[in-house]
Amino acid sequence: MTDLPEALAAKAHATAALLREAAALGETALASSLSAEDMVLTDLIVRESVPISVFTLETGRLAPETVGMIDKITEHWGIPVDVYRPDPDAVAAYVADHGRDAFYESVDLRKACCGIRKVAPLKRALAGKAAWITGQRRGQGVTRTELAVREHDAAHDLEKFNPLADWTWEDVLAYVAARAVPINPLHARGYPSIGCDPCTRAIRPGEDPRAGRWWWEQSDSKECGLHVSELPKTTLIGAAS
Repeated sequence: MTDLPEALAAKAHATAALLREAAALGETALASSLSAEDMVLTDLIVRESVPISVFTLETGRLAPETVGMIDKITEHWGIPVDVYRPDPDAVAAYVADHGRDAFYESVDLRKACCGIRKVAPLKRALAGKAAWITGQRRGQGVTRTELAVREHDAAHDLEKFNPLADWTWEDVLAYVAARAVPINPLHARGYPSIGCDPCTRAIRPGEDPRAGRWWWEQSDSKECGLHVSELPKTTLIGAAS
């Protein structure tokens, strides 16, 4: 990894070691949000030949630029991406009961939508896995400042690794530039954090990195339910899908 600055090379080496630690537990997968962080992890997985698969949650409300990254991964690295989608009956029931964009009305309705479109598909994606990898970083917002590099995920009863926990956004961009890693074009338009299209906006200079996610809510509620120790009831809608 001599093409990276020394400090960043050290972080990349430590991240690769964590990826190997996770893979040694058994079947392991990277949950890719198709963001720059997950592209860095994908590059390290392939470069270091770590036996970790990649999956993504195609919620049905992602921006075209984000969906386009699925094919980019296969084109650039030559690996498949497993795509998990929400149960269409659960989506239809939510829309019939509340309206397609009811998530703007309350935190509970927003989390119920996330439960159908993200949490339930994640449960299926993680079934039978020994561990999963995320691209979370401590610098991403107030809800992640105490993020551990490894933790037990009681909600799914497996180990969870956050190998980029101590990386900064500048580290991510430096790695991307040094390794010519393809990233979501929305990042260049002011989107450091990317989720579903109607729930994500560009941020203004000086704003918290996750200020563009569910911007109509208070900052301490800005999680979708994927990263919890136990599944709350609102995320169990459609969980049987």
